[in-house]
Amino acid sequence: MVFVEQLKKTDFNLKNEVLSGLTVSLALVPEAVAFSLIAEVSPLVGLYSAFIIGLITAVLGGRPGMISGATGAIAVVIISLVARHGIEYLFAAVVLMGIIQMIIGALRLGKFIRLVPHAVMYGFVNGLAVVIFMAQFKQFQYEAADGAMYWLTGMPLWIMLGFVLLTMAIIHYMPKLTKAVPASLTAILVVSGIIISFGISTKTVGDIASISGGLPSFHIPDIPFNLETLMIVFPYSLIMALVGLIESLLTLAVVDEMTETRGRGNKESVAQGIANTVCGFFGGMGGCAMIGQSIINVSSGGRNRISGIVAAVMLLLFILMGSSLIEQVPMAALVGLMFMVAIGTFEWASLRMFKNVPHTDFIVMITVALVTVIFHNLAIAVLIGVVISALKFAWENALRIRARKRIDEDGIKHYEIYGPLFFGSVGLFQEKFKIEEDPDEIIIDFEESRVVDHSAIEALNKVTERYAKVGKKVHLKHLSSDCRNMLDNASAIIDVNYWEDPKYKLVSDKLA
Repeated sequence: MVFVEQLKKTDFNLKNEVLSGLTVSLALVPEAVAFSLIAEVSPLVGLYSAFIIGLITAVLGGRPGMISGATGAIAVVIISLVARHGIEYLFAAVVLMGIIQMIIGALRLGKFIRLVPHAVMYGFVNGLAVVIFMAQFKQFQYEAADGAMYWLTGMPLWIMLGFVLLTMAIIHYMPKLTKAVPASLTAILVVSGIIISFGISTKTVGDIASISGGLPSFHIPDIPFNLETLMIVFPYSLIMALVGLIESLLTLAVVDEMTETRGRGNKESVAQGIANTVCGFFGGMGGCAMIGQSIINVSSGGRNRISGIVAAVMLLLFILMGSSLIEQVPMAALVGLMFMVAIGTFEWASLRMFKNVPHTDFIVMITVALVTVIFHNLAIAVLIGVVISALKFAWENALRIRARKRIDEDGIKHYEIYGPLFFGSVGLFQEKFKIEEDPDEIIIDFEESRVVDHSAIEALNKVTERYAKVGKKVHLKHLSSDCRNMLDNASAIIDVNYWEDPKYKLVSDKLA
């Protein structure tokens, strides 16, 4: 029914979907092979992963048009697992990774991607753009007889550079002439046609590795099923699951912004989990959403599930029947394509942010980008960015605590607090009160404030204790229900006197 409804949409273009999927499938081949080599597994492991994950997430995912497959972020995590324990433990870790992702999606924890600030997203996107760009440099190298890698020189270098620039020129200028056919696919076909027709010697996909193979077969990981095995694979599975979901949900947000539509993060999390669980049982290395391929797909006109399905199916057909043709595709065409992806991925507007946004946001963006580029660890990069942003937010809110003071006709002094009371603001909060100068009865009004954490409760207790020592009484007024519950729960260690006020309600998070 999903596909029938999509076909009825007025903006649905089957030709663009199919051609976009074909373009993506061609670009998936060298990346899947490269990520397999990074993880020190057979190229077919990466190709099978790209097919299985790409197909399942295209059908079940929460973001039509987004492409998933074997990725560098996952490959970097699993290197040590494969080296220490072997590939069978990798398959088990991928299965467990998928189960963890399904649990996260079922618990609807995907909404926490909203906690990632925009500056972190800019840093993530820019860092990945640089990583994608730099990853292509190795195609300008060759392996000598002694196994050492050397840079291309002379005519081979000029041939490679020339066809890379030709590919980039076609991708850049063709949309200005016609959009009937995706520019990326046209560039690959034109460059491949020239090189094959004239017999020009240059590096091809086949020079990297053979992509010929059969259908992936069901395989239960050959490992002992005991607690010791679980202790080995669980840390890797957890990291892989979190890295995969972070990259997938951030890619989802990027595609949302490009298409001006909204994907479903929790549905995508479940789909990623199902895909990785199946992938582990069919000899795959696991994966997640691919920002580069997703941008290629969307830029080429792929906005629905058809493009992702076509990309996955075509990739399998390449493995089964078209390997000899795909292995003739020159790497220059694919390098040029990935260079254009990197250029399109980079948020160039972010370079002008320095004068227009708080300096902390700019620092966060640069930090996330650098960590992504240097360590290739997306999870750590995003975590660092979120922590810095959270500390900045806490500091700014700590300075916002204020108190309006007045004495009513009964001689009672009112402290009307506004701004959040939490661990960062308790110091300024306690400085607001003049214990010795105040009258015998005090009201602290929280109508425009909120008690947030245990540090805030402790601060309230200290204030009331200080007033009690000099024989003065304190009332807390206009506390929200959750604040009152927090005080009640802490009553065993803290004694705070407050007035009930049923008129004040806190905004609910039920719709989140």
